[in-house]
Amino acid sequence: MKKYFKILGVVSLLGLIVSCNKYLQKNPQDAYLISSSSYLITASDYQTMEVSVYTPLQWLNQLVPIGDIASDNAVSGGESASDVLDLQQIDDYTLTPVNGTLTNLWQYAYEGVNRANYLTQYKTTNPSGQTVSFAGKEAMYGEVYFLRAFYYFTLVKMFGDVPLFTDKRLDISATGTLKRTAKASVYLSIENDLNAAINVLPNTQTQAGRATKFAAQALLGKVYLYQQKYDSAATVLQSVINSNAFSLVSNFASIFLKSGQNGPESVFEIQYSSSGANSYDGADPAQGPGNYQVQQCGVRNLSSSSSLMPYAPGWSTNLPTQNLANAYSTGDQRKAATCFDIVAYVAANPSWNITYQVAPYKNTGLYNQKYLPYIGQGATSGGDPKLNYPNNYRTIRYADVLLMAAEAYNKSASPNDAKAQLYLNQVRRRAFQVNDASHDVTATGAALYTAILNERRLELAMEGERFFDLVRTGQAATVLSPLFKAGKNEVFPIPQQEILVSGLAQNPGY
Repeated sequence: MKKYFKILGVVSLLGLIVSCNKYLQKNPQDAYLISSSSYLITASDYQTMEVSVYTPLQWLNQLVPIGDIASDNAVSGGESASDVLDLQQIDDYTLTPVNGTLTNLWQYAYEGVNRANYLTQYKTTNPSGQTVSFAGKEAMYGEVYFLRAFYYFTLVKMFGDVPLFTDKRLDISATGTLKRTAKASVYLSIENDLNAAINVLPNTQTQAGRATKFAAQALLGKVYLYQQKYDSAATVLQSVINSNAFSLVSNFASIFLKSGQNGPESVFEIQYSSSGANSYDGADPAQGPGNYQVQQCGVRNLSSSSSLMPYAPGWSTNLPTQNLANAYSTGDQRKAATCFDIVAYVAANPSWNITYQVAPYKNTGLYNQKYLPYIGQGATSGGDPKLNYPNNYRTIRYADVLLMAAEAYNKSASPNDAKAQLYLNQVRRRAFQVNDASHDVTATGAALYTAILNERRLELAMEGERFFDLVRTGQAATVLSPLFKAGKNEVFPIPQQEILVSGLAQNPGY
């Protein structure tokens, strides 16, 4: 669904999303002829508003660099110690509640919640008290429930206890009334939304990027894993596997090419576009139609005299570590598909006359291959190409489902290590492109669990999963020592402006 951003003007015009503690935009109802009371009259109104609930998904692209920079997978990089300061603080564990990237993610997730709540508030009757019925309404609401669950899952895994509201959208009257809700209750709400979505969503969608039943099941499985509800996770993830709707592609690197978007391994992808205007106009560039974090990953001042050169230059941010590169075994195709070695690339193409600038800060010699910018894929008109790369955010891949299922079976009350090995080794056999058992894992019990978690690192590196995996599995304090402080760094600080305006309690240690 490449047109999430198109609805923004409609949303602002209608004043549907009202500000509370700077979550959203000012209510313009008095300034326009169209208002919430004269909207949601037709099926088209509901469907248009439903598309707008997807829009904030695009703005969450900084989850990808954060999930690796906060871990042992990547460093912030950039031009200097003061460049991309928000990410530098995350990398160095010098975080304060005044961090623009974290503040934006908090606001964007809550904007998604508020948009979803507006629709659920008027599911039975519209603002005028009328009932609007149309074909596919229940399935449409399944997408809304999925999206609200996704936004709350983003919030709870980043910040822990967060304000929970699902009955209606917030307006200015809610100022100062919000309280943080225990994360167990937030998780329960997420589970309820995802189960409601599963009951009504179709198995497939005609438009790429829309949530399906299987996407909701996969997300629910991940939510269960985060709560160590292993038996429930195994059951729901097995449903995704049994669907036979997905398969592992043989060429791992192809997943992240433009031609690999929404492919046979895609369970859910956040869609991006190279069309539409976006520029450095004071707004957060992550709010554009394109995937901003792609530009961040590129090699600085990269150029070549050859038309065969595929890569565009970038800002040398979110650099893979040598620690990550060294974790791959010989023959594992995922290493080259994850860690782009610019020195080796130049040496392999001497006739191309490639030039580049070594990453000025925290140089590792490596770049994020999965999200490198490609020549000609940025905006060609109406916007800045640097801010408009159409690389989809591969949010849930089938390999992730298999590894989550392996973990769930291994950690269940009655472990099934045979199934855990089966699903783990499916991923490993693709990684080494062999059809034999030479790279299979035969361990059981705790050793198998360690192998599964290690495989998650190798398979999902530079996709924003590593830090959250380390935290949820209790490994963060050991792996990220000495910077990571137990009892503090499992979550990020609540944005300071929310503390000041709403009086929310801050997370310990911040």
